[in-house]
Amino acid sequence: MNVQGNGDGKIGYWEATSIGIGGMVGGGIFAVLGLSVALTRGGAPVAFLIAGAVALVTSYSYSQLSVTYPSQGGTVAFLDRAFGPGLLTGSTNILLWISYIVMLSLYAYAFGSYGASLFPAASQPFWKHVLITGSVVGITGLNLLSAKLIGEAEDWIVLIKLAILILFIVVGIRGIDTARLAPSTWSSPLNLVAGGMIIFLAYEGFELIANTAQDVRDASRTLPRAYYSSVGFVIVLYVLVSVVTVGTLPFEKIVGAKDYALAEAARPFLGQAGFLLIAVAAMLSTASAINATVYGAARLSYVIAKDGELPVALERKAWGEPIEGLLITSGLTLLLANLADLSSMSTMGSAGFLLIFAAVNAANVVMADDTHSRKWLSLMGVVLCLGALACLLWQTAKNSPAQLGVLFVMVGAALLIEAAFRLTTGRTMNLPKGPKKETA
Repeated sequence: MNVQGNGDGKIGYWEATSIGIGGMVGGGIFAVLGLSVALTRGGAPVAFLIAGAVALVTSYSYSQLSVTYPSQGGTVAFLDRAFGPGLLTGSTNILLWISYIVMLSLYAYAFGSYGASLFPAASQPFWKHVLITGSVVGITGLNLLSAKLIGEAEDWIVLIKLAILILFIVVGIRGIDTARLAPSTWSSPLNLVAGGMIIFLAYEGFELIANTAQDVRDASRTLPRAYYSSVGFVIVLYVLVSVVTVGTLPFEKIVGAKDYALAEAARPFLGQAGFLLIAVAAMLSTASAINATVYGAARLSYVIAKDGELPVALERKAWGEPIEGLLITSGLTLLLANLADLSSMSTMGSAGFLLIFAAVNAANVVMADDTHSRKWLSLMGVVLCLGALACLLWQTAKNSPAQLGVLFVMVGAALLIEAAFRLTTGRTMNLPKGPKKETA
């Protein structure tokens, strides 16, 4: 039996679309733009387009699953329903939690980098770590007091950062040097794909729409439109932002300011005021993204524990909040953000989400009859995600082989945590089963 939205929800098309856009344009573009240009040079807009295409295909599976099985569990609920509880499903859910921790680390790193860019060059490394630590500790404290303190301003923050990015595009597009965007300046085709995949996490966030599916009005019509509109809009936004950046600033300057490239790119046509405007917008955007993600990751650990795939301690709440999950998430974020570099975090985060999105596409293949889906389209999503992951692994092995070990540790940790938990609690290590069937 299909479970459809009841149509009495409070969230309409525009609200659902804004959730998707806000989730994607949280801090990723501010953090990874310089890295994208360093890897792909004049082909950066193409890299963002390639990564966006993978996200757009995957949004089809999310929309079909969200309409048929609306729940606050989102990705976790889809995987459990398709494959049943077991070692691989549990490990994938834990990998999702780890990937959110990597995203948090990237946002905190971007917050610290843009903030430190406002200080003299000699003191920037010091201030970067101070700001990284302050952002995580401060926002964790706010979540302990009230998760709504920043959340209530989220809509305004999304509007402000979109307005600033659109201003950046409108003013900067008139002064681009098209020669810097010519195919002769692009990296090789395989490097373009690999470069697009290392910054794939800039598109992470559209799946947050799934967590609100129960509250969406006319879900069968609204949810697909919201998914496709949000991903399509962000693809256009990212491509144009990268066109302006590459077209107005020499490659060496972008690479030199890799950690805060967007602010540096605004300087040629908006002057120092533009640099400050983008830097402040990046800090505001990444702070709101840290707030939303740290709370979401803590809630995710709670949901996974409720499903019996993490220790029961993570189910406990204090003051209505999953405190253990929040503190573990924030503690791991502090370590990673202060110890890892931008490239490592981008590689880890992108690889994690490519694996998870491949699993969600596979879930919709398994449940295609129930979700009334075009199985071939979700199967294409599986192939695209795994092919993109292969390109990312190739690029990593070629240029930064040490990071390959980090990726294996990340995936291995998810498997080991789930396996150890199942062994100590006496749970079975069953392989994935068929989809759960609704009972009358």
